[in-house]
Amino acid sequence: MAIDNVQQLLTEQLGKNRCDVITTTAMTGKDYYAVYFPVTSIVSNLEAANATTATGSAIANLETTLPAGTSILLNVTAITLTSGIALCYYEQVI
Repeated sequence: MAIDNVQQLLTEQLGKNRCDVITTTAMTGKDYYAVYFPVTSIVSNLEAANATTATGSAIANLETTLPAGTSILLNVTAITLTSGIALCYYEQVI
């Protein structure tokens, strides 16, 4: 989804679209454009459609303890937490 103007960019940053607030329930088949962790969280599974697997790059590097305030800006298609909270923002508008 292309950003058309500054106003659209601002509303994207403010989370204008739907948002799942998750804890330890596995989320699959999703289309998140960003995931924000308001508290320290342990990610046990993360899948992202646009993450490369070139030498030195692996999405598994994000399957770790993430400090409060961390944002992931990827096309996340699946995520599971062992503990913590994640706010998962959808790409599509409803």
